[in-house]
Amino acid sequence: MKKYIPNSLTLFRVILVPVFFWLIYYSNLKYNYQWATFVFIIASITDIFDGLLARRFSVVTNFGKIMDPLADKLLTLLALVALISEPMKMMSVYVFYIILFREVFITLLRQYYTLKKIYISANVWGKVKTTFQLTGIISALVYYSLLYPLIPDPLIPAYHSKFQFGFNIFFWITAVITVLSGITYLLPNARKGN
Repeated sequence: MKKYIPNSLTLFRVILVPVFFWLIYYSNLKYNYQWATFVFIIASITDIFDGLLARRFSVVTNFGKIMDPLADKLLTLLALVALISEPMKMMSVYVFYIILFREVFITLLRQYYTLKKIYISANVWGKVKTTFQLTGIISALVYYSLLYPLIPDPLIPAYHSKFQFGFNIFFWITAVITVLSGITYLLPNARKGN
């Protein structure tokens, strides 16, 4: 029974992807951004636990290998699109393109090497990259959904612009780390033959 838990968490996160998408882009709910933030945080928590449980129970399945990173990337990219769009505008569009290019390139590179029975191992830079991305996304979502509504109307232009500037700086740092993490996957010692 325990061996099914990691895949169940992955499947749950896959289901949360369209829920998050609907809440951000199409929902007419009064608190849609608050709900979207909650959904993203829950999805991030399940990502942590399904990896830990998969290693603890030594459960590695084809479903998990395909759907786990796919769900992560879709959820992250959907959130980043929300952050570069109106009404949020918490991040530069160029940062989004940098992160998108890195994710697509490394995913295709891994698939190419997998076909050759060569495996690119995960490294600490990948974890740092993920930590920065999730920290930035969750912080921006929490700010916009919970703190921004509390700013008095006359003070919104001044306070919001400062928060936008701060988040922009943070996400540019994240973009640099994302590029560095991608470069490490190109190093010869990152590839291991079967």
